[in-house]
Amino acid sequence: MELLAALNLEPIFQLTFLGLIVLAGPAVVFVLAFRGGDL
Repeated sequence: MELLAALNLEPIFQLTFLGLIVLAGPAVVFVLAFRGGDL
């Protein structure tokens, strides 16, 4: 069970990290646009 849990957690962490990157990209653009109006 421990080996299966480790194998199953790796893709979950990778998908979570990828999701954070996908959400962080537009978030940074919106924050910069609202704060300064210039990128």
